[in-house]
Amino acid sequence: MLQFIRHYLLAVQFFTRIPVTGALAAWTGYSPAMLRASAAHFPGIGWLVGGVAAGVYSLLIALLPPTDFAPLVAAVLSTVATVLLTGGFHEDGLADVTDGLGGSYDRDRALEIMKDSRVGAFGAMALVLALLGKVALLALLGSVESALSGMEEAPDLPLDGWLVAAALFTAHVVSRTLPLLLIRALPHVGDTAVSKSKPLADQITLTSLGVAFVWFFSALALASYALPAMSLIVACSFSVIALLWMGRLFSRRLQGFTGDCLGATQQVCEIAFYLGLAIAL
Repeated sequence: MLQFIRHYLLAVQFFTRIPVTGALAAWTGYSPAMLRASAAHFPGIGWLVGGVAAGVYSLLIALLPPTDFAPLVAAVLSTVATVLLTGGFHEDGLADVTDGLGGSYDRDRALEIMKDSRVGAFGAMALVLALLGKVALLALLGSVESALSGMEEAPDLPLDGWLVAAALFTAHVVSRTLPLLLIRALPHVGDTAVSKSKPLADQITLTSLGVAFVWFFSALALASYALPAMSLIVACSFSVIALLWMGRLFSRRLQGFTGDCLGATQQVCEIAFYLGLAIAL
């Protein structure tokens, strides 16, 4: 159990802006092997980030005037909360990948562009469209929830905003589970000398995947209290389709993946989840 907690805290330290410093950091420790083992807890980071997003959304829906624009405002500010919590870690990966793949069809040149910290035109467009897509889909889900609340067959939800809160929580867990399959399926092609993700990408054991899927299925079980089972299945299916598309793209264009590819995949899978859920509902 202590090792479990250490690995989780290391994942928190690596993937969020939550300070794990001082005596806590010393107790947690660090080694490439520990960082590799912390991959099992990426979905657990989804529990944390998704929980914060769901809490912010629900709180705002409770406090804002009950108008058609309330879901939009809550969607924007819950998205801001996740960016502040993670430091835009995965959004940065999306921008870098889009710049690289959009900037050159040559594999080596694309990888070189991806290492550049500056954001180009392709990356800027991807960030804008991704954020707009998230906010628009969350606002749409909020509108769907309002419409469902007036129907006799509506699910019995304990609080306003409960459906969207469940969607936020689940999407963050699902989208942080699926990229682990890329680590298992593709070779790491980043600069091994400077890549922060290299220890994560050396390998991921079946045991680590097992722990990750415990996080994953526990989240689905919890979400099933607010989301219809068939809607959850459709939403997860959309995320899996997004994963397969991203994996094929990386395999064809890069012959592998980098840490930025994992971040980009998380973003695309998250958006796909919201889209699938909206269509299903």
